[in-house]
Amino acid sequence: MFRSLGDLMGASMIAMDGELGMICNFLFDDQSWKIRYWVVDVGHWLTRREVVISVSAIDQPDWKTKTLRARLTKEQLRNGPDVDSKKPVSRQQEIAMREYFGWPAYWDTIVDKVFPRSSIAAGREFPVHTAEDNHLRSWEDVIGYEVWASDGVVGCLESFIVDEAVWHIGYLDVKTGDWLQSRSALVPTSWVKSISWADHRVILQHARERI
Repeated sequence: MFRSLGDLMGASMIAMDGELGMICNFLFDDQSWKIRYWVVDVGHWLTRREVVISVSAIDQPDWKTKTLRARLTKEQLRNGPDVDSKKPVSRQQEIAMREYFGWPAYWDTIVDKVFPRSSIAAGREFPVHTAEDNHLRSWEDVIGYEVWASDGVVGCLESFIVDEAVWHIGYLDVKTGDWLQSRSALVPTSWVKSISWADHRVILQHARERI
């Protein structure tokens, strides 16, 4: 079933031995369009501390109560490797998390049945500008990016629409028009030509008339 990822912002994350914290962000793979990690705020009102949890360690969410359950203890999560969720996660950090938690290494397999790497078109590699392997991106960072068609601006990225069975981002939820006459348009992620992190833009390969 397809759901809006934004509906889970602020959802409660429950560990095996009690409530852990609230969902505050998501990390997605900008090549396969898969959600890879949940970011959970485990701090309190004076301090904020974020931990990163693999989707492989999470049961399916309860959308009605806005809760998710992790197959880990609070101590395991709080003592996990440090990860700066505000920056792209490096492969070295992922390896450290894999070794600590025992999570599967998705990069060692044919990545996705829904969207295999071999089907990614040339030019869709989303060029990076650092020595790190920053294939993971923050949902929090890209929300609000302008969405551009081949012939001009379309609107503003408001959310992602995901298939909760496999956590694949199938559509961009784009707000078009002005504040008086705005509407939402669902744009397939297969239409994305590139993402400009410097210009804060998602660039599509089709003209506006197709949206």
